[in-house]
Amino acid sequence: LFQDLIRYGKTKRGCGQRPAWLRLLQVPKRWFTHFYVVSVLWNGFLLIWLFRAEFLGGSLPSWIQHVHRALGRDSQSEDTGNEHSSALLVLLLLWLHSCRRLAECLWTSVFSNGVIHIVQYCFGLGYYVAVGSTVLCQVPTNIRSGEVLSMQICWYHIVGITTYIWASLHQHRCLVILANLRKSKSGKVVSLGHSVPFGDWFERVSCPHYFAELLIYVSMAITLGFHNVTWWCVVMYVLFNQALAAVLCHEYYRKNFSSYPKHRTAFIPFVF
Repeated sequence: LFQDLIRYGKTKRGCGQRPAWLRLLQVPKRWFTHFYVVSVLWNGFLLIWLFRAEFLGGSLPSWIQHVHRALGRDSQSEDTGNEHSSALLVLLLLWLHSCRRLAECLWTSVFSNGVIHIVQYCFGLGYYVAVGSTVLCQVPTNIRSGEVLSMQICWYHIVGITTYIWASLHQHRCLVILANLRKSKSGKVVSLGHSVPFGDWFERVSCPHYFAELLIYVSMAITLGFHNVTWWCVVMYVLFNQALAAVLCHEYYRKNFSSYPKHRTAFIPFVF
């Protein structure tokens, strides 16, 4: 039951023959697209409200403020640095990331008939709602009260955004490589099978797109000024989640392809 819960797509094959009742609790892996639809809509909504609060003197909806009060964030009454600028930038980066991933799901990726557990699916939907709300919780109370502040760009914003762009470019390249394994030179889908990818970060790790996902969240932690403990907790979740998925994929590749490159690590180049 646990193996069925944590595995998805091609790694489901490692579970062996599953009972009929377990197969009823699965949905197509291509429903990953729904995660990014929810994220684009929800985080876009939060981004608009935060933009209005920072530059137009508006305030966040009362229900959002009630949620933040319940989480104890209202104890911070003043901006102690550039939290408002950092939160706006991170929410923007998160929304752009979701837009790109949605576009890739719709027009780049070629999904097989793989499945995911319905619990994973429901958790994923909730995650993208929660992660945007987490960013909004980092906004100081004076912003939520409608006080207009100026946008200040710091050195760590530049470092974070640069890292974000670098990781996003590599993630996109790796996803294109995976999609092209199932396409002809003309771009027509000719197979839904799995084969060994080569090129870009695939030369070092089995799942560089997962590693890039981790770097994207690290870049957001940098943009928040390195010291935001709440966001580092999010980064740790992404680390363990993506590492588990990478290990299962690495295991699949090594088991099913005898000529699989032995120098490749599962997740982090030269390390893990």
